Amino acid sequence: MNELRPPASTLSREALQTRYARRIAACLSENAAGVSGDIAERLRFAREQALERARAARQQAATAPLGITRGGAAILGGGWWVKLASVVPLVALIGGLVLIQQSQTRAQISTAAEVDAALLSDDLPPAAYSDAGFIEFLKTPPRE
Repeated sequence: MNELRPPASTLSREALQTRYARRIAACLSENAAGVSGDIAERLRFAREQALERARAARQQAATAPLGITRGGAAILGGGWWVKLASVVPLVALIGGLVLIQQSQTRAQISTAAEVDAALLSDDLPPAAYSDAGFIEFLKTPPRE
């Protein structure tokens, strides 16, 4: 009875349940010889039902949509709302990219409009626009 055991907090819950179940099974096995035939048959039937329920619980736990990680965070399985929630960031990303594109397009249009307005309001004759040196004229800083 004085054996060294790790603290219960370090053992997992499943390990404790397994240890408890093995102790009960050992006690039942020791006393099974002294039980009458009718009671032994009922115990066998109850054991088979318990094993079937345990198998069903394990299968259900394996396919259950909710799990818990070691850190205690919940892992949600496949529901329609989980799928919808996984699509929302993608929709937000695409929407943000479209808004950025529209903003950039508007900025380019307004910049081009300012350049056009400056060119049209300048004292430059219209023939200068077709001149080959016009680009050089535009590159030179204005004199003030």
